Amino acid sequence: MPAPYEEQSEELSESPTSIRLDPMRKLLKNNRSWAKSKGPDFFNSLVSQQNPQYFWIGCADSRVPANVILGLDPGEVFVQRNVGNQACHTDLNCMSCLEYAVKELKVRCILVCGHYGCGAVKAALKMPSKTHSFVNHWISDIRECRNQNREEMLSLPSQEAQYDRLCELNVMRQTFNVCTSPVVQDAWDKGQDLVVYGVVYSLKNGFVQKLVGPIRNDADVPAESSMLTNDDSDFGMFTSSFCKGTPMTSSDQVDFSEKYTMDVVKKVFEHNDWVNHL
Repeated sequence: MPAPYEEQSEELSESPTSIRLDPMRKLLKNNRSWAKSKGPDFFNSLVSQQNPQYFWIGCADSRVPANVILGLDPGEVFVQRNVGNQACHTDLNCMSCLEYAVKELKVRCILVCGHYGCGAVKAALKMPSKTHSFVNHWISDIRECRNQNREEMLSLPSQEAQYDRLCELNVMRQTFNVCTSPVVQDAWDKGQDLVVYGVVYSLKNGFVQKLVGPIRNDADVPAESSMLTNDDSDFGMFTSSFCKGTPMTSSDQVDFSEKYTMDVVKKVFEHNDWVNHL
């Protein structure tokens, strides 16, 4: 059995040859330095309990680490990451994590986070649908999001704008999936304190921008949905300043996040109201 970190004093060489032969050596040395900088009290607090307030559904992209972006320590956010930050009801991994986060950990906030420059989103726009690969199957939901917003996507001035917009639309779609999941619906029915947000991260400046939320429950959805204009698109025709490439003011941020939130809330209501028409 390995000794505790404080007893492991072996010197780990970082010579090019040693790292090439055993890349894990550099990581172990980094780990020792990190662990010693934290000290035993930090780890004792982690051992005693796991009580995060946040559940993060994000992309597997190595440039989008939840704890670092949010400025949180280990133990403060429960994380599920996959290619394209998807939350499909048929993804047993994501839905299992969601169930554990909501029912066992009792998180109070769920964040669905996409990011500009997402490779999965770019593939949904560029990769031929007949390409033989598992990735092609995996991004089918993002491709469906693209199809349902075809008119808006084709109206954008550049491919880069299309990439950015589909990143946003995918976040809204996956936020809808979280809100309509049986786990979240059941929690809201039981009065559990649970709020859902959809956010997007910019690799260019490190900022997280709120797109959707807060969505707290279904109770006020019918009244709120009456405020929306009727349209046949998936999440309405609305292009943010991000896509236009212009600086966003505080007023812009409020306006578009409220519009997006109402769009998703309307779709959640329509989803749940379907059984009343049978």
